[in-house]
Order: sequence, then structure tokens, then C-alpha cells
Amino acid sequence: MNILKQLVPTKHHFSGLTKHCRALRSSYLHSSTDASVEVHSPEQEVVIALGSNVGDRLDNFNNALELMNKSGINITRHACLYETAPAYVTDQPNFLNSAVRAVTKLGPHELLGVLKQIEKDMGRSSGIRYGPRPIDLDILFYGKFKVHSDILTIPHERIWERPFVMAPLMDLLGSSADCDTVTCWHSFSLLSGGLLEFWEKMGGESLIGNEGMKRVLPIKSGLWDWSQRTSVMGILNVTPDSFSDGGKFVSVEAAVTQARLMISEGADMIDIGAQSTRPMASRISAEEELDRLMPVLEAVAGMPEAEGKLISVDTFYSEVASEAVSKGAHLVNDVSAGQLDSKMLRVVAGLRVPYIAMHMRGEPHTMQNSENLQYDDVCKQIASEIYSRVKDAELSGIPAWRVIIDPGIGFSKKTEHDLDILVGLPNIRAEIARKSFGVSHAPMLIGPSRKKFLGHICSRIAAGERDPATIACVTAGVLGGANIVRVHNVRDNADAVKVCDAMLKQRSTKNLS
Repeated sequence: MNILKQLVPTKHHFSGLTKHCRALRSSYLHSSTDASVEVHSPEQEVVIALGSNVGDRLDNFNNALELMNKSGINITRHACLYETAPAYVTDQPNFLNSAVRAVTKLGPHELLGVLKQIEKDMGRSSGIRYGPRPIDLDILFYGKFKVHSDILTIPHERIWERPFVMAPLMDLLGSSADCDTVTCWHSFSLLSGGLLEFWEKMGGESLIGNEGMKRVLPIKSGLWDWSQRTSVMGILNVTPDSFSDGGKFVSVEAAVTQARLMISEGADMIDIGAQSTRPMASRISAEEELDRLMPVLEAVAGMPEAEGKLISVDTFYSEVASEAVSKGAHLVNDVSAGQLDSKMLRVVAGLRVPYIAMHMRGEPHTMQNSENLQYDDVCKQIASEIYSRVKDAELSGIPAWRVIIDPGIGFSKKTEHDLDILVGLPNIRAEIARKSFGVSHAPMLIGPSRKKFLGHICSRIAAGERDPATIACVTAGVLGGANIVRVHNVRDNADAVKVCDAMLKQRSTKNLS
């Protein structure tokens, strides 16, 4: 029989997490209902940590997640991905670490058995404790229960000494507790501020980005630490009707020449789009989009200059995304975040490539309708709606560690909304963090390039005259926390990005001294 101790939530309402944790801890220590019980609840929420440092570490994670979902462990949320130095036994390769939240009907010891079988099936064998392993799966939390047996202790006894466990664990939470179970988890820390206070005492965000632990996004055949510098994405529209450069690059020769130019000017990524998403644009079919896209994509992917660069496909069609990735695209950039093709999220999950989820209401033809331009607090509502889209993506099998977020400047926005976004990027992250620290840490892309709101502000009717205004937006965005800027004019914006990065580095150096 599985003997557990259940932490019983208080029935009182508290306004803050500190009060929640204090009340719960008191209930655990003093309540007469705190007794040994057997689990009969049909479903429990759990946290499982993942680690790997043997073989293809990312593939090991993907396979483990797939096996868990097939074994009655339904994953609902993913932490970020971390590359970490080995602990305890230091003479071994670096680890990948992450964690997931899931729901399961398995009892705690049944769950342990399933995880150990997955480890065994994936090639883990008994060896040096804390030594190399293809996969390591540990139960951190199981419902509101503490478990003590000869083979299982929950909460996991080494949570409190391992930053590489605490960092992904924190990603699965938000600054506001989303349920009583999460409030229970906070109370296990025995601190009034819960796990948030414990993480801060451990070092918190200051631990991320050094040699011991880096937050990374898997892309192409490597791991990208996007905190090191801002990336520049060059726009390559192979459309006849885009608002800025429609018709200029419809031929393969012209498109390749432009891609080559952008790379020479400092582009890290080339974003190829074959369907206009300007306001009031009419939608073309996936077949027509593929006819425009594929010859250019294959030619650009085959350029010697493209070696080491990333190619993104700008599409909201799952069929186009799938075909593009098969022919060399490394990212999918979806202005609808899965809303315009019901298959998109599942398809991208299977492609296992990064996914740019942008905020937009409606579709390009309707996004500037009056009903789609109604906001009480634009940054707060964008954050809530982006989080909702990312949550759908996670439930479809796209881990949060493969998501890039885009607040959608110019899409379903008035001029004042676009300005609010540019000065409010930290507010968008903070609002997302209320629900998910992991999603709030995701790389953020902004795309203000030559947009109509800049024409309104600067009285520049022609889109090509808006490059100086674009540079101003890019500067504000990078200083506000953007990690990728999507632009038409690569050369000038790349210079602006370099200056901003130098300023941020200088500020960081001053703060450390």
C-alpha cells in the first residue's frame, strides 16, 4: 500500500502567496486532518524532472516525453531547456535539464515504476551514482502529498541543493499560484515566500547564463543561448502584394540576390514569406503559397553563404510548414499562432522545430476591424492571449523550450497600441510570468519594420522611407528585452542592434561591480 501524508489546503482566501504558504504550512503541521492516507483520487498533478548527458540529449528528451504521454502521464506544461555543468561527479559531459508538469491516475509508486521502465527502455543501466546517463527521470512533486518509503521520497530530497532542478521547476510555476496544489508545493519550501523565495535565496536569475547553467533553445543541430546577443532576422517576401517590397523578389534570382545581400549585411536569420499578411490581404491557398515558396527556399538553403544561418518560413498553413521544413527551413513563423489552421500545432510538434507564436486577432483580412482593436490594457491582454496560444501549443506537444513569442506589432493594433508594446515589453513578460515563468523567459521577437504606424507618426507615406523610424523602434525594443528583430533593412538595423547590445553589456557589467 502506498502510504502518504497529505498537505491539506486551508479553506481561507489569502491575497498573497506568502499568506497562502504560511497558512498551508501551519495546516500541515497542526491540523488534525494531517494523517497517513492512501491515494484514491482519480488524478494527481505531478512534476517530473528530466536530465540527459549521453548520446543525442535532445532526442532523448523527445523520446522520453513521448513515452510518458503513452504511459498515462499527460504532460500539460514544459519548463525551459538548460545546459548545465555536471554536479557531484564532474568528469563527464554537460547535461540537458528540464522539467514538466503532468496529470496522471498512476499512484506514486506506480509512477516511479513507469519512469524507471522508460529509463531502462532508453538504455539506462546501473552505474556510477550521478554519473553519465541517457535519461534521468525524477518525481519532484506528487499532488499535495509527501511520500516516504524505502524506494521513494517526495518531495525529491535533493531539490533544495540543485539549481539545475530548481530553475526548470520555477519555470513550471507563475508569480501567482494557479491552484491549491501549486500552493502546497510552495509550502514544502518551509519559507513564507514559498519556492519563489527559496529560488531567490539560491541565486535566482543571476545563476542563469554563466558557465554552469545556460537557458537554451534547440535549433538546427545545436543549442542557441539567445541571451548572448540580439539576432537580426531579414525579411524576404516572395509575394506580389506585400506592403513594402511586394513584387521585388518574386523571381528566384532576385530572391537569392536579396538573401545574399542581407546575410552579408549581418542577418542571422532569413524569414521567407510567400503570402502577404498586410492588413486587408486576401488569403491564397496552401498550394499557391508552396508554388511561390519552394523554388526560393531550396535556392536560398543551397547558398554557400547560408551555411551557419537560420531559415524561417513565414506561414500559417501546416502543409506549407511541413514541406518547408523538409526542404531546409529551421523555424516556423506563424502570425496566427495556430488559429488559422487547426492542424498547425500538431504538425509543428511532429516537426520538432522552433515555433514563433505571434499575437493577432482574426486574420489579415479582418484584423483591423473595430472589434479586433478593442483593448483596455493592451500589454496585459496581449500577454494573456499569447499565453493562451502557447498553452494550446504545449498541450499539442510543442514544448515551451521550442517557443518564440511575438507581440504582433501592427497586427490588430492601432498606433497607440504599437507604441504601448514598444515601451511595454517588460510589462508583457511580467504579465506572462504571473501564469508561467517559463513562457515569460522565451525569446521575444519584434517586427516593427516599415509598419504603417511609423508612417502616421513620421508622415512617411512610402514604406521605404520608414527605415530611420524602424531603427528607433528596434533600439527601444532591444533595450526593452527583445531578442530577435525582424527587419527589411538589415545593414542599418544590425548596427543599431550592436550598439544596444554593447549598452546592455555595459549596464550588466556596472550592476555586477
